Amino acid sequence: MSVDGFATALRHRDATAHWLVQADGTRRRLPVDRWHGSAEPATAAVVSRCAGPTLDLGCGPGRLTVALTRAGLVTVGVDVSARAVALTRSLGVVSVQADLFDPLPAEGRWRHVVLLDGNIGIGGDPGRLLRRCRELLHAGGTVLVELDPPGSGSWQGRVRVVSGRYRGPSFGWARLDTRAVHETAAAAGLSVREVFQADDRWFAELVRP
Repeated sequence: MSVDGFATALRHRDATAHWLVQADGTRRRLPVDRWHGSAEPATAAVVSRCAGPTLDLGCGPGRLTVALTRAGLVTVGVDVSARAVALTRSLGVVSVQADLFDPLPAEGRWRHVVLLDGNIGIGGDPGRLLRRCRELLHAGGTVLVELDPPGSGSWQGRVRVVSGRYRGPSFGWARLDTRAVHETAAAAGLSVREVFQADDRWFAELVRP
């Protein structure tokens, strides 16, 4: 099973700040409070594009899994973290603890796969991750993925989560912006149907041709 790199942030929610720190020292603040809250308005643009059974990959504490379920969709959250899965289940929705590259329920029958909150970075290789998403989808299914804003390109490397004085383990991570996604998706056998913005966040809808 993959390293549970975000366990530190989930355990120490009240630390002064939570950072995703690259090997070269570059850091990004993690919105841990947002993860633990209710689904924010920007996620409505994602939920509205789902019309059938949906997998929420890297579900964390479950706010999006809840929003999808409340929209009347059969939804399963997936996370490598036992704590994340427990938090999601405590909200009354379905979640399984699994590495998303391992066998998952109903492979090839999901209408939608969702990757929010930077989860395109899972595994450190967006191309491999999108190929895995394609395997999970029913013909005509879609991947809804949150991306970096235009112009930042792509990045792959090692990171760790730092929460106050707590330092998590190093693990592979990646980023992908709204321009780089086209080539990466095509290499994974997907095409970009739409790139859209909600509030100050960017998303793309990818389809199986």
